[in-house]
Amino acid sequence: MRMSVLRVALVAIGMIAAAGSACAPSGSPRAPGGTARVLKYTVLTAGRPSGDGEVTIEPDGARRTHFTFNDRGRGPDVTTEMRVDAAGAPRRFRATGHAYEKQPIDERLDERDGRLVWSSTGERGEAAAGSGFYIAKNDNIGVDLAHALLRAPNKPLVLLPGGEARLEADTIVEIDGHKLHQIAIAGIGFTPYLVWLDEELELFAFVSAWFSTVRDGAAAMVPALLAADQKWYAARAARLATQLAHRPPAAGLAITHARVFDPERKTVVPDATVVVAGDRIAAVGDATTRPPAGAQVIDARGRTLLPGLWDMHVHLQGDLDGMLELASGVTTVRDLGNNTDDLGARMARIAAGTELGPSVLRAGFIDGPGQLAAPVGVQVKDADEARAAVQRYAELGCVQIKMYSSLAPELVPLIASAAHERGMRVSGHVPNGMKAAQAVEAGFDELQHINFLFLQFLAGPGDDTRKPLRYTLVAERGGSLDLGSAEVRAFIDLLASHHTVIDPTVAIFEGQFTADPGDMDPIFAAFAGRLPSQVERGAHGGGLDAPGGKRATFRASFDAILKMVKLAYDRGVTVVAGTDAAGVALPRELELYVKAGIPAPDVLALASLGAARVMGKDREVGSIAVGKRADLVLVDGDPTRDISAVRNTDVVIARGVVYDPAELFAAGGILPRKKPKKM
Repeated sequence: MRMSVLRVALVAIGMIAAAGSACAPSGSPRAPGGTARVLKYTVLTAGRPSGDGEVTIEPDGARRTHFTFNDRGRGPDVTTEMRVDAAGAPRRFRATGHAYEKQPIDERLDERDGRLVWSSTGERGEAAAGSGFYIAKNDNIGVDLAHALLRAPNKPLVLLPGGEARLEADTIVEIDGHKLHQIAIAGIGFTPYLVWLDEELELFAFVSAWFSTVRDGAAAMVPALLAADQKWYAARAARLATQLAHRPPAAGLAITHARVFDPERKTVVPDATVVVAGDRIAAVGDATTRPPAGAQVIDARGRTLLPGLWDMHVHLQGDLDGMLELASGVTTVRDLGNNTDDLGARMARIAAGTELGPSVLRAGFIDGPGQLAAPVGVQVKDADEARAAVQRYAELGCVQIKMYSSLAPELVPLIASAAHERGMRVSGHVPNGMKAAQAVEAGFDELQHINFLFLQFLAGPGDDTRKPLRYTLVAERGGSLDLGSAEVRAFIDLLASHHTVIDPTVAIFEGQFTADPGDMDPIFAAFAGRLPSQVERGAHGGGLDAPGGKRATFRASFDAILKMVKLAYDRGVTVVAGTDAAGVALPRELELYVKAGIPAPDVLALASLGAARVMGKDREVGSIAVGKRADLVLVDGDPTRDISAVRNTDVVIARGVVYDPAELFAAGGILPRKKPKKM
């Protein structure tokens, strides 16, 4: 659980720092003369305290904040100072400390000779004072921004360094005797950010199912605040579903003159016609096949028609993750850890057509208790609790159990046995105190994350793999591991003999290991210049801190990661494509498999029919065949020759419903891709 959780964590940072940078609109009280006002906050992770924040409002209007929380050994520690002008626009800003992955923070804004000049790690810029509203990189959706938007609610606000924000909603809600403003700010991220302000328009709370920041003493209000936010997002999702889901006429749908990819044979059938009736494929024929009378016809004009792709490792958050997956050609996802009630409600909305998203298979998440436990799922400490957790997840319809890092190793075989008895798959992180080979022998059907294959050899008896060491150790030493050694090959052969699947999630490690501050995360590189303002900016944040020239070492370790994937694939280990980054990441994951040396047709096959086979769904979906579910992706280009063509989604069909990816991306604030001019 990295990117979705990280995004929420960064929002929480912004909320606390935001309160510290607010300049109250006209009529809002300031600190009394000579007395500083202090606001205190509690950070909750899955309802449990995990950090705190403090905002000090000085008599002269300056604001200072300190904010920190701990998420399984990760988490920020940020101190800020802000001064604003009479109109509430930032004129001086400082942020120091470290970010979520412990990268150092040093951000500055100053006004000099009528110009605003700013800098941060990997970023520098300037603009004329008054030409826009500077939004700090480490104060990313400040209450000062909310105040500026409230002053002119019907106008977009130009942002510096780029983009614009707008006020999408300001709703007054009374909860437990508190009259609060529910503010929705659009234009900053893929989906509007919701923040709660008190009657004086100071930060009261930011809430989510994973991380929440709330005024001290008000933690009991978080469920009610969260319910109100979820209601708002659900209503917005329903509006988008009505606008963006295009249902074919009763006569059906025909795609003509398509190059159809066959993942069974890993070949392309030219000039084919595919007919869809309802949510099923009714016919697959050649150019002589006539569309049904009255059917909608899509002339593929030689473009490539793929089976819907699978993202086998997501944690769906918000109403936009699923929409962006669809836009990226993903029609089925496997959710490997989430708030049970929230995900169940989201799946029901997707099934009912009131929220856009792919088909969802979900896993039940089991961890052990402790400070480094995951913020979701069930925590078990003994055999009885473990069996009860498996039974509960089976009753909820989960197809898989995912174990996590704090689980007691002795419970692994018991959980695996109980899950297998109920027809469920078993996978996860390798629990602390175990090695990957032991997890496989104890019943794991699948291993999440390629770093655990390296930790089989790199982790020592005293290394706590619940902490960030689980990837920093691989960054520092992975490149020196001899992948040709007898020990490594014996381990890979063990995986093959046990039919163990690997879910490498290599794209998230690429950014961590290879990107310097200022470099764009490769997941987002193809979207450069097209992303919402703070997503674009955050994508240049760099990877793991690499002092003393360590970046070259980290990059060599990432090269070793790709070699390990290819080694496993060549020796018969099944690979599935998962991202741990719901949204737009799957194309980069597939590109990296090709970069590792796996042929593009094989990569397309493992991301469609191969995934369906792993999950026992290949009779229903995974290839373009009569009777199978109508999950189809029409792309401009030939991804069997250039895997990057999977990015060129022109039409996506999920469960027989037609979507325009450009419309879906636009709903997430992503500008259209530029198509090359045809001669």
